[in-house]
Amino acid sequence: MKCYLCPRNCGVDREMSVGFCGAKNNMVISKIMLHEWEEPMLTKDDEKSGAIFFSGCNLKCVYCQNYNISHFIVGKEVSPSELAEIFKDLERKGAGNIDLVTPTHFADKILEALKIYKPRIPVIWNTSGYEKAETLKTLSGYVDIFLTDFKYIESASADELSLAKDYPEVCIEALKEMKRQQPTNVFEGEKLMRGIIVRHMVLPTYSRESMQILTKISEILGKNAIISLMSQYVPLGEAAKKRKINRKLTNLEYKIVVNHALNLGLNNTLVQDLGSASETFTPNFGGKFDETN
Repeated sequence: MKCYLCPRNCGVDREMSVGFCGAKNNMVISKIMLHEWEEPMLTKDDEKSGAIFFSGCNLKCVYCQNYNISHFIVGKEVSPSELAEIFKDLERKGAGNIDLVTPTHFADKILEALKIYKPRIPVIWNTSGYEKAETLKTLSGYVDIFLTDFKYIESASADELSLAKDYPEVCIEALKEMKRQQPTNVFEGEKLMRGIIVRHMVLPTYSRESMQILTKISEILGKNAIISLMSQYVPLGEAAKKRKINRKLTNLEYKIVVNHALNLGLNNTLVQDLGSASETFTPNFGGKFDETN
C-alpha cells in the first residue's frame, strides 16, 4: 500500500522502500519511559507521563532536540498488538497518560493498537503539527489530548529549518481539525483530561515570527487556549551550522514573546525559566531501544 499518511504524500510502498520519514511499514520505538518533563496539567500528584518515543519523523528540523531518533531509525519494531500491551504496562506502572511522541508516520498502526485497547488514562498525540487533517480525522474518539507544536508561520523559515515550505498552512488546518475533535479543554481537578495544548519553542532571532504565531493561535483557539511557550532551545543537531540559531535564546527575545501573549489576553500561557535551556532535560537516546521505568 502506498503511503499518504502525512503532508509529504511520498506515495511509497513502505513494505519495499521508505519515504521522507525514513521509516518502513512496521512501527519502531526507540524509548519507553515514565517521563516527568511534560506540561504540569498532563499529570497529577506523583504521576508521570507514559512516554512512547517513535523513531523517524516527517520533518527534518535542523535543531531537533531528539535528533538521534528523528533523523535516524533506531530502536525496536513492534506490532499494533504489542503496542496495545505497552499501553497496558504503562497503566500498570502508574502512568498518568499515554504520551505518543512523534507518532504521525505510524498513525495507521497506532490506530490499530488503540482499537485493540483504548487506555483508561488520556491518550496524547504529541506532534510537530505537520499533520494531514484527513489523517487526524481517523483518530477521532481515540485521542484525548492533542499536544501539538506550532513551529512556523512563514514558509521561508519552515523551508530553511525543517524542509517543509507548506508547514504554516498545513499546521493551521491541522489545528482546526484538532479543535473540531476537542472543542473545549476538560479538566479533572487540575489535570487535563481532554483538549489541546499548543507548544511553541521560541528560536533565537525569530521573536517576530513567534509573535505572529501567537496571534494566529488566538484567532483559531480563542483566548482560553493553553499555550506552552518554550525557552528551552539548545543548538543541537545541525543548528551550529545555522548562523541565526547557533546560540541559546536571550532573556529579551523570550520576554518580548511572553509580553505579546499577555497583550493578546492569552492568560493560559505556560512560561519557562531560561535555565531550562539545557540538554539535561532532553531524554538520552543512545541509538538502541531503551525501556526506562
